[in-house]
Amino acid sequence: MFSFTIRSFFQKLVTLFFISIISFLVVYLAPGEPSQIDPMNPKFTVEDLQRFRQEFNLDKPLHEQYYLFYKNLFTGQLKSWKDNQPVLDKIYERFINSLWLFIVGTLITWCLSFPIGISAAIHRGSFLDRSTTFIAYVLISIPSFFFAYILIIFVVKTFNIPVIGMHTFGMSEATAFSRVMDRIWHLVIPSVLGALGGIALLSRYVRAQMLEVIHQDYIRTARAKGLPSDKIYYRHGLRNALLPFVTMFGLILPGLIGGSVIIESIFAWPGMGRMGYEAILARDYPIILAINFIAAVLVLIGTFISDLLYMVVDPRIRL
Repeated sequence: MFSFTIRSFFQKLVTLFFISIISFLVVYLAPGEPSQIDPMNPKFTVEDLQRFRQEFNLDKPLHEQYYLFYKNLFTGQLKSWKDNQPVLDKIYERFINSLWLFIVGTLITWCLSFPIGISAAIHRGSFLDRSTTFIAYVLISIPSFFFAYILIIFVVKTFNIPVIGMHTFGMSEATAFSRVMDRIWHLVIPSVLGALGGIALLSRYVRAQMLEVIHQDYIRTARAKGLPSDKIYYRHGLRNALLPFVTMFGLILPGLIGGSVIIESIFAWPGMGRMGYEAILARDYPIILAINFIAAVLVLIGTFISDLLYMVVDPRIRL
């Protein structure tokens, strides 16, 4: 187990190194000189352009630019082209905002998907199964931004309660309890909307996997031995049905960045996804590359966790 963990860890490091090279080359070898993107002010002189190139190391060879970029990124000296602010400080602030949205949305998705999928599989063909299947297909077919706009219009017109942003304007003078409840209110609605599609999709996977498992010979043997239904389905059946979801669990970490761009934009939530989208529109290359690198790290961390979880769920992998 130890050798497998060490080998997997170093494989992820090598993969991350090549990802950093490829992403850097894709951005900096794109058509157009990077230094021509930011200085769009007509008062930007040739001297200003030269100073801009020197400040951001654009006058150096490509390999030196690569080295200096990641050196500045790791030491916290990398600055944004848009406002000359430290990149890590900007990312940290947005990361915390996205983290809350991600945690609540993920908990809602996984805590509801498994009970719904397992119940639908156990009661196959029942009204519960048919109704959850119909609702899941509806949620998968209709984009989340459509539900978001409908919900915003409904809540604002019916209850006259704001739902945009992280907090209601003017709450700074309210009591601490009111501020906390206001923040929870603004957090729950986008989290639930972001989780709807995940619940619909994941519950279908759980149902399909459980249907495949509960018809296996060892499940029939457990029934013949007179084991309780809960023990059969949740101890013997669910554990063997979890293997595909271990992989899916390892891939949810990148959702911190790219999984909620639409929801963050609609609700004006200052998160990582929205910042990445704005950086792409502004051609803020340091922000784009830093977010891409962090996304790659999250993917590799997720797959590494999946490798470890595989050994927990399926002991055969240790052999």
